[in-house]
Amino acid sequence: MRQKITIQEMTLCAIFTALTAVGAFIKIPIPYVPFTLQFLFTMLAGLLLGGRLGAVSVGAYALLGLVGLPIFAEGGGFWYLLKPSFGYIIGFVLGSYVTGKLTEERKNWSFGKILLANFIGLAIVYGMGMVYYYVICNFVIGTPIAVWPLFLYCFLLAVPGDILLCFVAAFLAKRLKPVLEKMNR
Repeated sequence: MRQKITIQEMTLCAIFTALTAVGAFIKIPIPYVPFTLQFLFTMLAGLLLGGRLGAVSVGAYALLGLVGLPIFAEGGGFWYLLKPSFGYIIGFVLGSYVTGKLTEERKNWSFGKILLANFIGLAIVYGMGMVYYYVICNFVIGTPIAVWPLFLYCFLLAVPGDILLCFVAAFLAKRLKPVLEKMNR
């Protein structure tokens, strides 16, 4: 198993780290969890770079935000760990990894199979995000939230846009993956 990362792979990781940061600032305000384009770029990182490099690029984004760069949807810094929405960022790393692993070993994937991988990534992001939100609110910062409001604000209101982004990511990945493979030859 190859462990070294090439200059080209580092560059692509850096590009997706930057795209994820930019995606945080393209947002539609909704209560509790803002809708951003971060999910699109984290799924594309997994789909186009593979699981390991996709997770590296999104993990670099998370680390840069935690050390203080204001690249998260609502700022940055170590204190962001106490923000209920930080679970979605953890979910982005895991979702990118899983989506990438599901698609990296197969050639000529259909749009439907790429879309299915995106939906699995979406489930991971929302699962991590909602569990983290619930735990932080109810057990850490003392602002309890019940399960129904959590489901309403952190899933029902936010997921339609991310479902649309799953389709966009599958469309883009289907077209961009052959270009990246050609560059690697």
